[in-house]
Amino acid sequence: MSRTMNLAAFLLPTGHHAAAWRHAGSVKDAGVNFQHHVELAQTAERGLFDAVFIADFTSGIDEDGIEGFKRMTYASSFEPLTLISALSAVTQRIGVVGTVSTTYTVPYHLARQFLSLDQINGGRSGWNLVTTANVRESVHYGVPDHIRHADRYQRAREFADLVMKFWDGWDDGAFVRDVESGLFFDPTLRRGVTHDGPLFAASGQLDIPRSPQGRPVIVQAGSSEPGRQLAAETAEMVFTAQQDREEARAFRTDLHERMRVIGRPTSSLKVMPGVYPLVGRTQAEAEDLKDQLDNLTHPEVGLLLLSRMTGTDLRGLPLDGPLPEPPAVINGNQSRQTLLLQMARKRNLSIRELYLEVSGARGHWTIWGDPTQIADQLEEWFVTGAADGFNVMPPILPKSLNDFVDLVVPELQKRGLFRTRYTGTTLREHLGLARPAPGEIP
Repeated sequence: MSRTMNLAAFLLPTGHHAAAWRHAGSVKDAGVNFQHHVELAQTAERGLFDAVFIADFTSGIDEDGIEGFKRMTYASSFEPLTLISALSAVTQRIGVVGTVSTTYTVPYHLARQFLSLDQINGGRSGWNLVTTANVRESVHYGVPDHIRHADRYQRAREFADLVMKFWDGWDDGAFVRDVESGLFFDPTLRRGVTHDGPLFAASGQLDIPRSPQGRPVIVQAGSSEPGRQLAAETAEMVFTAQQDREEARAFRTDLHERMRVIGRPTSSLKVMPGVYPLVGRTQAEAEDLKDQLDNLTHPEVGLLLLSRMTGTDLRGLPLDGPLPEPPAVINGNQSRQTLLLQMARKRNLSIRELYLEVSGARGHWTIWGDPTQIADQLEEWFVTGAADGFNVMPPILPKSLNDFVDLVVPELQKRGLFRTRYTGTTLREHLGLARPAPGEIP
């Protein structure tokens, strides 16, 4: 095939299932075990993945949900940018994508950090632009009330513009370093930054040359109306949660239409839904793994996750009863709330059944089976235009990533759906994205 799928490995320390840390195939201290992360990144690189993807959870724990939190691993994890910087030193080709919120930092600082990293690792970095959906994070930054959803996206849009201006503050070749003439940089190739917007004002430039890949890749994960528009205007990779192939295809088509309206080529964006694969050498083995994880899921954990994602306190309700109607609007992840409500109504799921779904995939596409069955499902979404690739969410780490790399990747390669070697050195080259010129819309 002339078109091949993109794959990123979305790494949570013990795996994506909330009970993964209790499984025999996990590493119990994974959140603060750097060697564990090194092995995961090197496994993904061995599998020729485009990138490893690191999320962020800065809210820690709170007393209101302590019965669930004390049975989960969120209280122990590395800061993403620090982690992907370290992983850059122990990998050679794979990209590294880290999550940093626009809500509680400033553009210059973020732009300088990511451009530094992109110089260090030769153009393998990506920034997952988020707006901080968790309403409990604001207090860590001294903000009593979490910023409203619409205001967060307005800030994110201008924030991204300013970051890209800083990244483009020098033209390619500006640092001539001519020993004979004594000229270190050419001032005619200094673009600088002048920005005076509704939320930010800044000038000057970074003390870092332009990235080997032009700019770090911008990744975005929002699927609400403002999230889709932000993605259409700024993102080069979109991480989305879709349950159904036709819904996924409609989502991708919608983003492409929005891009056409503003004059962006659709080839400059890769839509990569999350997929939660339970891989076994046989279907029975995969189903057994699913049952093991379901049986390890404590009800308090399932209720906490589902309550936070739907905006409804479900404690005390019958677990085998229906999901109640939630608040009309939440100030957190609105697209995920909508998706879970649709799942519950469409499939007539009880609270217990829905929290078992959430405890693993958190609303993402769940598939299970032997390597051929897994590849069949990924291929169907890919060839029908529902996805450009996938953000793979291993249930248990390191076991599930090893199974995917050793069993599923060879099947995809055999079908001509995935690369058999790296042909580029930067994350943009892995993704098939063009290197942008300074000032060019991505």
